[in-house]
Amino acid sequence: MSSLNRPVRLNRTVLSIVGLVLLAAGALAVTIQTGVFAPVDRDATLVPGTALPPTWVLYVAAAVAIVVGLLAFRWLVAQLVHAPKTQTWQLEDDIVEGRTDLAASTAVTPFTDELATCPGVHSAHATLAGDHRAPTLALVATVEQDGDLDRIREHLDTHALPRLRQALDLDTLPVTIEFRFSTKAGARVH
Repeated sequence: MSSLNRPVRLNRTVLSIVGLVLLAAGALAVTIQTGVFAPVDRDATLVPGTALPPTWVLYVAAAVAIVVGLLAFRWLVAQLVHAPKTQTWQLEDDIVEGRTDLAASTAVTPFTDELATCPGVHSAHATLAGDHRAPTLALVATVEQDGDLDRIREHLDTHALPRLRQALDLDTLPVTIEFRFSTKAGARVH
C-alpha cells in the first residue's frame, strides 16, 4: 500500500476502528448476558422507565438507520466494482479452419511489459474490456516520483498504443489512463 494512496489507508483505518468497536460491544453484551461482567446486573432495565419515547424520536431513528444502511450498501458496491470485466474474444469461427479465441488479458501483456520498460514507469497494469468489435482499454501506470508524464504519454501515443491497435487489428481503441506515483524514486545519475 502506497503512503500516497490516502483514501485506501483511511478506508482501512475506519473499517478497523468500526470493526474493533463492534467486536468490543458484542463481547461486552455476551459477558453481561452470561453474568461474567459483575458490575452490571443482567436483569436490570437498560434505561429508567418503561414509557415509549416520543413518536418523532422513532421516526428520526428509522431515518438515520435507513441512511446508514444505504451508505453501507453504497460502500459495499464500491468495493465490488473496481475494474472493467474482461472476456475471451472469439476472433474467428470457421467450421473448416477452426476457431480462434484470445484472452483479453493475454492480448495486453506485451503492451504492459513494454510500457513498464519505459523510463520513469515503475509498473503498468491494463485491462482490455468489451468484445473485439468495441473494446476499451483501462490502463493504470505506476510512475516513479521523478517520472516525466509528458514523455510517458508521448511513448504511449506514438509507440505503445499504435502497436497494440495494430496487433489487435483495431482502427480505434478508447483508453482511460490513471497515473499513480510510486513512493520509490527513480535511479539517480551522479
